[in-house]
Amino acid sequence: MVFTNLRRHRVRTAIGAVGIALGVATMLSVVGLLGGAVKMFERILRSDAEMVVFEKNVSDLFFSNVEVTVADELEKQPFVKEAQPVLFSIITAPGRPVITCFGIRATDGRLKKGEWLQGEAASFKDDGEGVVLGERAADFLNAKAGSSIELGQGTYPVAGVVRMENGFENGGVFMPLAACQKAFHKEGVCSVITVALAEGHESGEVKTWMMKTHERLTALENEEFSRSYSQFKIMKTTAWVVGGCAFLLGGLSVTNTMILSVFGRIKELAIARVCGFSRGQVARMIFGESLLVAAIGTGMGWALSVAGLYALREVPQLQGYIDPQIGSTELIGALGLAIFTGLGGALYPAWYAAKLKPAEALRFE
Repeated sequence: MVFTNLRRHRVRTAIGAVGIALGVATMLSVVGLLGGAVKMFERILRSDAEMVVFEKNVSDLFFSNVEVTVADELEKQPFVKEAQPVLFSIITAPGRPVITCFGIRATDGRLKKGEWLQGEAASFKDDGEGVVLGERAADFLNAKAGSSIELGQGTYPVAGVVRMENGFENGGVFMPLAACQKAFHKEGVCSVITVALAEGHESGEVKTWMMKTHERLTALENEEFSRSYSQFKIMKTTAWVVGGCAFLLGGLSVTNTMILSVFGRIKELAIARVCGFSRGQVARMIFGESLLVAAIGTGMGWALSVAGLYALREVPQLQGYIDPQIGSTELIGALGLAIFTGLGGALYPAWYAAKLKPAEALRFE
């Protein structure tokens, strides 16, 4: 009867399902967008490394100051394969108030992973001033290899243009570490050090060494950093809060749909009671209808969010910034909220339908 009742009232069913679908689509889209940003920043930190070293008790990595000599010390340890210092900065350019700048060494593997469109990797030198632009940065700065660009308070030659998979890197500027330190008055320091472990060694060895030699710093595995970094927590919490608010609106839609459904067929419910339906069976029927509407809405919302994220990913200005992959955790969370919303929306209609007295209901107008 659950399927029959929903088919008989297609418009009401559609309204309830659309309400849930919009809530699911909103939540998954926001989670997908912010989650994609988090994943991109994680990939910036990793750069083929398993650990990251940064200053303790800083609110943001832009404020972290780690002596570059620590990277040199780490590379001398038998448990470390490679340690690369990275300085994160925000720089300005004519018409562009905010551009992400990465101060790196020439031996850093980031640029090697990209597709060189202009220039070559050998032109990026530790003792040079030449910068490498991501493809999008080169486009909006209207720059090319061999030209010069104004960045902050200085002018730098463009050593090359590279296409990066990561949106932040593709829209950023890569500057030799020494030049970046000079530009931002951070001589001798970097924001983080990415650490690649030597084969057969564990992260605990790096942590122990760090605790003994540099108490002001901390070393975390990439997964540990992702779980503990405050900015990531704020972004993820924001996504779930926005999604929860959207679900409240969807829940009101389901409640309204189920109330109209119950009041529109009170006599039918009374006949069902006369034919032997118990109060519990009537209530379960209403709950079943609501849960089915929620399930349909969840499927529709998931499809809408995935389609929307894939469409946004194809927009040239957003390429590299959108990760349309929605994980099982987000999908299970959306389904759980949809079920909760469906049950909550059907609570009053089910109670009202269950307490109907057949004799009175048959006289209902």
